[in-house]
Amino acid sequence: MTDDDLTPYLTHVTHPLVQHKLTLMRREETSTAAFRQLLREISQLLAYEVTRNLAMTTERIKTPMQEMDAPVLDGKKLVLVSILRAGNGLLDGILELVPSARVGFVGLYRDEDTLQPVQYYFKVPQALEDRMVIAVDPMLATGNSSVAAIDLLKQAGATNIRFLCLLAAPEGIARMKAAHPDVPIVTAAIDDGLNDQGYIIPGLGDAGDRMFGTK
Repeated sequence: MTDDDLTPYLTHVTHPLVQHKLTLMRREETSTAAFRQLLREISQLLAYEVTRNLAMTTERIKTPMQEMDAPVLDGKKLVLVSILRAGNGLLDGILELVPSARVGFVGLYRDEDTLQPVQYYFKVPQALEDRMVIAVDPMLATGNSSVAAIDLLKQAGATNIRFLCLLAAPEGIARMKAAHPDVPIVTAAIDDGLNDQGYIIPGLGDAGDRMFGTK
């Protein structure tokens, strides 16, 4: 599977700053505090790509020199949906760039025996059908949780959805593409695959554990 095979379904962000920060995050010796800060920083760089197609309009303003028609965001505020718990690391960084965004949460955990997602929480803003919705989760591994989260968002009315992750496995990309071909993916890396426990390799371990210090 190559990037060309998936364009425009998938955007692989290869910017040097993104890749450098990701390498620092992958290192086993990186501390919880440093990991959390790096995730916040890299989320803002990835947000640049995932928000590239936000609707725009113009408004008349007056600069110190003269009046002009200046570009501004159009339409209703976008919605950021964190897939708990690790999604909060990406959410926090993006909110610094788009503080007016509405926020939702999808609580899913993976059954370690079946690798299937189990839902325990779902709370999102109203009128999703009128907003761009960006679902965030650092890891796209098997794709099961991500597909389940997108299923719930669509059931709640969302029609314009993006998925933002830090790492993606080919298996997860394929699963998402089969289930939700209308949902573009933005990621910083496409890793080799999954191990027997369904974790991304070479990966960076459990993003939630490393972010919250619970490993």
